[in-house]
Amino acid sequence: MNIKTKDFCVSEDSRVNLQHWPTRIEPLYDSKKTYRKLFDAQLEELSALQQLQYACNRYALLVIFQAMDAAGKDSAIKHVMTGVNPQGCQVFSFKHPSATELDHDFLWRTSQCLPERGRIGIFNRSYYEEVLIVRVHPKILYNQGLPEELLNEKTIWQERYQSIVDLEQHLHRNGTRIIKFFLHLSKEEQRLRFLERIDKPEKFWKFSVADLAERHYWEHYMQAYEACLSATSYNNAPWYIVPADDKKTTHLVIAQIMVETLKSLDMRYPKANADRQQELLSIRNQLTQER
Repeated sequence: MNIKTKDFCVSEDSRVNLQHWPTRIEPLYDSKKTYRKLFDAQLEELSALQQLQYACNRYALLVIFQAMDAAGKDSAIKHVMTGVNPQGCQVFSFKHPSATELDHDFLWRTSQCLPERGRIGIFNRSYYEEVLIVRVHPKILYNQGLPEELLNEKTIWQERYQSIVDLEQHLHRNGTRIIKFFLHLSKEEQRLRFLERIDKPEKFWKFSVADLAERHYWEHYMQAYEACLSATSYNNAPWYIVPADDKKTTHLVIAQIMVETLKSLDMRYPKANADRQQELLSIRNQLTQER
């Protein structure tokens, strides 16, 4: 399988126009059997790399998912992380902030959930909501208790982009590697998935009236995403725009990017020094003599 992951990466200082980014590409598999074989191989490699990361204990990996409703964030997390040891992975979903969270800066609540070294941390939505949904619905901003002199919509979004970039650069300098996925779903595919959720008893719990209400702001969200992706994708924490109309292709692309990111890290299993080797040899001899 030859997935050119750079094709999905937003280059630094580029201006994103989502109309130029596909929501569907030529499938990366020719049958379900082929997909399963390719995906299983990726999962096996990802699992081995995560085990090495956990043992090495030098790097953390933060994976951020952002998308419109029904784009498949939950599905991607569920499938791609299937083979990873739960001890080495943690997932957090961020919804409406609590009163306590609103009394802090907008990066505070997610900072409590950052992965420690040796682990993969996954954010299902993230601090980027503060420049997406809050930008589409400015009333949220005015309910956050900020001083009035800071509520300048001509400057606040650029200031928040800068705060985000500063945080991510700080994390990078301290061993956290960050990859960010925008699952790019078409409006038509969202409509079909909403209908499927409504029609299937095992899925209708996922649908709410709020989902339909947000759909009316589709163009506003696209503009907010374009501005965000343009301002916050850079070499140390790139955005990947992943076509999301075909979930299998989505999963293959995401898994490949995660594998390549982990492989790029300088990781190795810890080596025992002379004293440790002598200690292990002594323990081995004791265990051998017990027979």
